[in-house]
Amino acid sequence: MTNTNRILIADDNQPNCELFEAYLSEIDCEVEIAIDGQQTLDKTDTFKPDLILLDVMMPKLSGFEVCKKLKSAEETRGIMILMVTALSELGDIERAVDAGTNDFLTKPVNKVELLKRVENMLQLKSVSDENERLRQYIEAMEQDETRAS
Repeated sequence: MTNTNRILIADDNQPNCELFEAYLSEIDCEVEIAIDGQQTLDKTDTFKPDLILLDVMMPKLSGFEVCKKLKSAEETRGIMILMVTALSELGDIERAVDAGTNDFLTKPVNKVELLKRVENMLQLKSVSDENERLRQYIEAMEQDETRAS
């Protein structure tokens, strides 16, 4: 099992994908790209990302719809989602939060800000995963004690 973080870039704009991929080359991570909402869901199933950089305005399914689907499913709700959008109206930010995003950035994206947020979100994901492993371990130990009694 590898400790390399997996990041899915979901954006229908190829230059944006290339820019984000170049920025992320400074972080130890594996990167995949999805160009529409449905492909984002499909690649989430196969690639199992730790973090998704999710554009809001995409074909097939919007970023809001993708985020809502991922956050409502047990197997994907732990994936960190950073919505990256040109939309900056207060209503759009509220929709992103309602959909379950962990954070958001407004385009054009500042490289330093993106990298810092990605690093912070990956650290948070790591801590959350470790907490879940410990919770499962304690639960299993308690079940073993109950069976032994």
